[in-house]
Amino acid sequence: MKLYGSLTSPYVRKARILIQEKKVPCEFVVADAWVADSPVPALNPLGKVPVLVRDDQSVLFDSPVIVEYLDALKPPAWLPAAGEARWETLHWEALADGLLDAVVIRLLESRRPAAQQSADNIRRQEEKITRAIEFTTQHLPKGPWLMSDRFTLADLFMGVALEYTDFRYPHDWRGRHPRLGEWLAGISARPAFVETRPPG
Repeated sequence: MKLYGSLTSPYVRKARILIQEKKVPCEFVVADAWVADSPVPALNPLGKVPVLVRDDQSVLFDSPVIVEYLDALKPPAWLPAAGEARWETLHWEALADGLLDAVVIRLLESRRPAAQQSADNIRRQEEKITRAIEFTTQHLPKGPWLMSDRFTLADLFMGVALEYTDFRYPHDWRGRHPRLGEWLAGISARPAFVETRPPG
């Protein structure tokens, strides 16, 4: 199998971390979806990463589908098949992806020429980011994991989202949420997180 994606995409990073955590055989191919000769549009008509090319050359995209597929390859599954644990995991995934989306939208808006930027849009995204971090803090258990007694997809999703917030929208959210900062420090120390950290 081959996973196509960039070194800075948090959506790609989710799959890369899962591959390392579960030791799934998969080659990572660095691919920029924005360059003219990118292989990505030929694999994914949406022109987005990540893209997973399976051994039979069939293609999966994007990150929620790829993560679920990779998880299913090597038991035990980290995404429960049914019940409250499944909905709780998907709840954390939705929150983490929403946080990522807000950070990405804010970043892209801030990169537009100054005269074309929407201060209202930037403010709206920053408000979403603030609320997502506050919500996470309010629902943070006392132990080191968001669910059960071990590292799960919930921890993976939120760990990636918070680290990407630091990467693209650095601000002192830890000052208001020190316990969440301590939780993230524990997650960030895992080898799969260290080895997939974006450059720069």
